[in-house]
Amino acid sequence: MRQQRRAGRAGASPIVLRHRQAVPGATTVCAVHPGSLPVGVWGHLADALPQDTGLTVLDLAGVPEYFEAALSGDHADLSIASLADRLTAAYRADREGPPQSPAPVFVGWSFGGVLAQAVIERLAPEERPDRLVLVDSIAPTDAYQQPDDALDVPLLLRWFAMYLGAKRSRDLSTCFDSMGTDDLATGLELLLDAAVTSGALPPDTPPPGLRKLYDTYVEGLLRNNRLTAGHRPPVSSVPLVLIKAERSLIPQDKTLGWTELARHGLSLHAAPGDHYTTLTRPDAAEVIAELSGRR
Repeated sequence: MRQQRRAGRAGASPIVLRHRQAVPGATTVCAVHPGSLPVGVWGHLADALPQDTGLTVLDLAGVPEYFEAALSGDHADLSIASLADRLTAAYRADREGPPQSPAPVFVGWSFGGVLAQAVIERLAPEERPDRLVLVDSIAPTDAYQQPDDALDVPLLLRWFAMYLGAKRSRDLSTCFDSMGTDDLATGLELLLDAAVTSGALPPDTPPPGLRKLYDTYVEGLLRNNRLTAGHRPPVSSVPLVLIKAERSLIPQDKTLGWTELARHGLSLHAAPGDHYTTLTRPDAAEVIAELSGRR
C-alpha cells in the first residue's frame, strides 16, 4: 500500500499520512491517530473501505512534544487546543483549494476522538465533515474527567493487558477476568505468565522489562488524562457515530459520555475485539468502514 506523508516540518515526522487518494466525486475518510499502536494499523481500514474512497491519517507522531510529555511528565506547553491547532493547520495545508464534494468523514480512535472533535469545531462550516465516527473514544466531558488516582491498579492492568496483546498479536484481554489484584507486582507477574504462555512474550522476558513497558504505557495515559482535564469542548456541530469495542475501556457504559455533546444526534454501534484490536481485526475494520465509508 502506497503511503504519502505530507505537511511535515523539517526534522520532524509529518502529521499527514495519505494512504489513498479519493477518486473524483468520492469521499475521503480522515482518521486521527493518537499513537499507542503503530500508525500502519489504519491500513486495515483502508483495505475495508471502497477502493474509490480516500483515507488520510492525522498522526500525532508529527507532534514530538506530545510524545516527549509522556516521557518527561512535563505537559506545560501542551493542551487539547494547541494539539488541535497543529492538526487543523496540517489538515488544511493538505487540502489546499476549495472544499471538496462530497464532504469528508472524520474518524477518531481513543484519545484521537477527543482531538478529532476539537479539530472539527475549528473548521469553517463549509470545511466540516458530515459526521464524526468515534471508535471506543471517551468523551472529554466533566463527568468523565477523572483525577489520576482514579486510574487504579486493576483498571490499568486490564487496559495494559489489552494493549500488550494487540501489540503482540495475541489475545490477553481476558487475562484478569477471573482474577483481581490490587498489587501491581503480583498483577504484572500474572500477566507475564499469560503473555509467555500465549507466545506474546518470549520465556526469558525479565520482569523489569515488562514493568518498564507498563510504566511507559501508564505515563501516556496520564498525559492524555491531564490534557483532557483542562478541556471544555463545545457541543458537536456534526452528527456523532460511536463504535464501542465489545471489550471496551468502560464496558458497562453505552455512550462513553458523548450524549452531552451530540446536538445533532448520536448513533450507537458495536465492533468485535477490545479497545486496541478494533484497529487490527479485519472484522472490526469492516464495521468502521461501513459506518465511515458509506454515504
